[in-house]
Amino acid sequence: MNALYEVERSPIAKSTTASYQTFGLGKQFLKDIDIDAEKQIQQCAIVDLTNLSRVGFRGQDAADYLISYGFQLPEQPNQALLQEDGCWVARLSFTEYCVLGSLHDFGERVSQLEQGWTMDERANYLLPRQDSHAWIQLTGQHVALVMAKLCGIDLQQQAFTVGQIAQTSVARINAIVINVSDAQTQKFNLLCDRAAALYLWDVLIDAMDEFDGRVAGIEAIL
Repeated sequence: MNALYEVERSPIAKSTTASYQTFGLGKQFLKDIDIDAEKQIQQCAIVDLTNLSRVGFRGQDAADYLISYGFQLPEQPNQALLQEDGCWVARLSFTEYCVLGSLHDFGERVSQLEQGWTMDERANYLLPRQDSHAWIQLTGQHVALVMAKLCGIDLQQQAFTVGQIAQTSVARINAIVINVSDAQTQKFNLLCDRAAALYLWDVLIDAMDEFDGRVAGIEAIL
């Protein structure tokens, strides 16, 4: 499996001159190119997390499968729950879940979760999200204002709280927006079709310009 990580490439790499470097077991992420990266993350930044592990499950037994692996689940659809190790479990419908890996272990727990799945008599179907979806994180105090340019849903703090999910259109493409803010800064995870990742990345950079938004590597959010 490690060899797979070594050859994995984010489609967003085509849009930036910044270099990617290896973290964890061979996974490639953008390096920080700004000496004030931590400050930039708190102000307005965009981070490519496409190579961080994620996986989906759907079916009547999907919840029991995740619970058996020690995950806590949101009570309702369109909610996400932070796990103790930094993973997020997003509930997209009554029987569909998406598990987002943690930077604490560079997604290894989620990789193992996917590898542990087997087809059996249970109604629990694997949804491989690594190849189908790209993962972009938008951070900083201006995230809601940036998104207001591209999305018709109100994503301000009072309307879109931590753990909420919006399955909506962003810049005219389907996207899943998850509020994963913490005590340090506001953060939105955006999942979109991998084929549209480069387009959405460039659109977000353009939308961030008036807020002095910058591309950032992962060091400042580790």
